[in-house]
Parts: sequence; C-alpha cells; structure tokens
Amino acid sequence: MGNTKSMHTQQEIIDKTAAHVQELLSGEGSGHDWWHILRVWNNAKTIAATENAELFIVELAALLHDIGDHKFHNGDETVGPRLAAEWLKQLQVKDETINHITTIIKELSFKGAGTTSAMHTIEGRIVQDADRLDAIGAIGIARTFAYGGHKNREMYNPEISPEMHDNFEAYKNSTAPTINHFYEKLLLLKDRMHTQTAKRMALQRHAYMETYLEQFFAEWSGLK
Repeated sequence: MGNTKSMHTQQEIIDKTAAHVQELLSGEGSGHDWWHILRVWNNAKTIAATENAELFIVELAALLHDIGDHKFHNGDETVGPRLAAEWLKQLQVKDETINHITTIIKELSFKGAGTTSAMHTIEGRIVQDADRLDAIGAIGIARTFAYGGHKNREMYNPEISPEMHDNFEAYKNSTAPTINHFYEKLLLLKDRMHTQTAKRMALQRHAYMETYLEQFFAEWSGLK
C-alpha cells in the first residue's frame, strides 16, 4: 500500500529538501559539502534536459545522494538510503518514488577500478553522471586534495603505486596517497559516463587532469 497523497507539491518537496541538505552539509570541509550537492544538482538538471527522464526523481536523488556518505559512517552503505527515506517519508512522498531514489543512492558510488556499477534507470544514470562530473576537472582536483587532507593522507609517495581495486571493500579501505586516486578512480570516469551530455562534458575535464598531472610530476622531478 503506497503512502497517502502528499500535501506538498513536487516543487515544494524539492525546495524543502534543498534547504534540509544545505543545513546538514554547509561548512563541511572534505569536498562533500552543500556546494558539491548544488553542483551535482545543476549538472543533473543539465543532463536531464536532453534525456527522457522523470526530473522530480533526478532532482531529489541528486540532492540526497550524499546525505549519509559511507565514507563518513565507517563504511556503512545503508546510512544514506535510510536517512533519505526517512526524510522523504516526512514529506509524504510516495513509497514507489522513495524506493527509486534510495536505490539510486545505493548504486551511485564508484566501487573500484575492477568493479562494475549497475545503474538500472535513466534517472540513476543521470545522477551518477552528474556526481562523477564533479569528481573530475579542476573542481575534481580540488576536492580530491581536500578529502586527502581531511583524511590525513600523503599528497604523493612515489614508493606507493596505484592499485586497481577489484572489490568495494578494498577500495573503501584504501589509505593510499591522494595522487594515486587519480589513477584508481578519477582518470577512469570519462569512459564510465552513461549519457551523451556527460560524455561531452567529461572530455575537457579529463584533459585538464592529464595536463595537471604532467605539471605535477615535472615539478616533483625538478624539471619545471
């Protein structure tokens, strides 16, 4: 049996959710803050404009996708979907819609270079693309170092090679230097975009990361 009809319009639900997430995540210092959510939300709307998708689900999933990120809850992947469901139930969103959104949140995360990410709906693929776009390019570089500093990781250690993790547990438990993350995740995302819009947007961002790494290693070696 589904929920009774919501007393809120879809736009009111989106507005209330945006305000709720902004209150929760403002000032967060690891790169998973409100501004990350806002960028992913905007990316998702841009991508959805060229896809046959239900925008209400896209927007809510984008807004709620990091409400309980496993990285900040001892690797617990159930926290985010649970918190999202609890919030949406308060707003009397239909059970079917809540289930769709929480499934997207469950499936969203990158799980390692040697793994595949199943995303079963166009709404999920749009939000996943939007989130991955914010992990690459100039902002992706900034976020990666912000997170590395937040976790007290070395910036770079030439004695520790990147590892292509073949399961989510190994990926989640990695404590490798930040530069390794480019090879373990960021440089792989361009070829894992689903939509044509995201693929196009990813090209320039990917190229910028490659240029950055060339400069980084040249400076590291004292060549520039």
